[in-house]
Amino acid sequence: MKHLRMSVYGWIAVAIGLLLSVPVLSIVFSVFQEGQGNWPHLASTVLPEYVFNSLYLAVTVGIGVTVIGVGSAWLVVMCQFPGRRLFEWALILPLAMPAYVVAYAYTDVFQVAGPIQSLLRDTTGLRFGDYWFPQIRSIGGAISVFIMVLFPYVYLLARAAFLEQSVATLEASRVLGQSPAGAFWKVGLPMARPAIVVGVTLALMETLADFGTVFHFGIQTFTTGIFRAWASMGDKVAAAQLSSVLLAFVAVLLVLERISRQRAKYFESRSRFTSLSTYQLSGFRRWGATLFCAIPVTGGFIAPVLMLVYMHLTAGHDLTDSRYIAMVGNSVTLAAVAAVLAVLISLCLAFIARVERSPVVWAVNKAASMGYAIPGTMIAVGILYPVAYFDRGINHLSSQLFGQSLGLVLTGSFAALILAYLVRFMAVSLNTVTASLSKVTPSMEAAARTLGKGRFQTVKQVHAPLISGGLLTASLIVFVDVMKELPATLILRPFNFDTLAIQAYNLAKDERLTQAATPSLVIVLVGLLPLFILSRQIMRSRTGTR
Repeated sequence: MKHLRMSVYGWIAVAIGLLLSVPVLSIVFSVFQEGQGNWPHLASTVLPEYVFNSLYLAVTVGIGVTVIGVGSAWLVVMCQFPGRRLFEWALILPLAMPAYVVAYAYTDVFQVAGPIQSLLRDTTGLRFGDYWFPQIRSIGGAISVFIMVLFPYVYLLARAAFLEQSVATLEASRVLGQSPAGAFWKVGLPMARPAIVVGVTLALMETLADFGTVFHFGIQTFTTGIFRAWASMGDKVAAAQLSSVLLAFVAVLLVLERISRQRAKYFESRSRFTSLSTYQLSGFRRWGATLFCAIPVTGGFIAPVLMLVYMHLTAGHDLTDSRYIAMVGNSVTLAAVAAVLAVLISLCLAFIARVERSPVVWAVNKAASMGYAIPGTMIAVGILYPVAYFDRGINHLSSQLFGQSLGLVLTGSFAALILAYLVRFMAVSLNTVTASLSKVTPSMEAAARTLGKGRFQTVKQVHAPLISGGLLTASLIVFVDVMKELPATLILRPFNFDTLAIQAYNLAKDERLTQAATPSLVIVLVGLLPLFILSRQIMRSRTGTR
């Protein structure tokens, strides 16, 4: 019972966490409902394949995004090489690319009837089957797409962590004779480990929750199985049971992430009066660093954008059309509101968990973070049931009191849509804010309390300014993710309310891929401005700058 003795702030955190957990709880409870008897068949036939493919994707994508994200972040922060200033902001550009859009673009180029294989056959005179060519519609193709699109999660957080590291600590390692590589492995990498672990976790949860890419490549994973159980079999209970297994995967991932950081504390003294020195690369290393940073930027952004531009110019829609302007406004408004609310709620939950140190608050925060690995379709369904129940109750009460019902108050409203976004992307914001907050020394809170500051004033005047880079990073990731989100928007949006993602989906569904390039291209272009702003803001937070 002593764990339940919390302040009012602790109970506020519990209330917020439970609200964000409603869709997940709705899915879990539906498992115990009577279905159509498809679960035993699924468990004995396709479930092992779902498990193997999902694990294989998670492991390989995790290794890929770690190597590219951490390596490129250290290079642009600590090394001097050709193109460094360009890559500082260019490496975050793939974050604006939806994975399914990249998959469509590469499929069109590398398939048998695509321009590359057609040119190969015309040049050599070979026929299909006479030569070997990598199959883009394969699990290897999906892994490549995920790595190229998701590595910015790790890059952003690792870069912010490297920029915030203590100048004195890094300089001490150099005085003690450490080489640049030694300083990275023994000082820079361990101090940035919390942020790196969070970035990899986000990338893995995005991989596990993806539907468009794996479905397009014909890979059997939990998300494709959930969709088929719901849409093809019409068995929502079987879909919920598969979602519960996916939830177990996410729970294990979150526990491993927690264990990897629980025994280590990372506090940094901030010496802004000292300029952080960089290493001048020479010889083949300087051009190797340029190539290392150029490959993911080209593969994850430049090449797909050029393909989209070509498709748009070939048979796309008019970008100045009033319908597209309205769609841009709808998408940006939803993304901005969701990003602001997600960051504010995450700062509240992270700070309360820090000061309360209650297992209950920690458990509720982790439960609220599990929505990121659940397909947006299942989150929408999980929200529809409690929201519809609430609307029925409100209408019944209104009929009893005023003699008429109020209609659909929350179902199909912006409130339900924003709630779906918060549930879906709370892990992005909460994990990022928590990682940044973990580097603020407890002595600063004690000093603020000694000066008579309350908890709200401490957060506003001490924590928020110190972790401004982390807050900006969290808001950016949520903004761009909402711009790209499709399933929940498709189900929960109000009538006659379209976004760019919905427009792209409708056109692609009708096999009008060249015209679908227009809204896809706009999604990318709209996401570029906040990416650029965030990059500049993070650079201004660099230790040693004014």
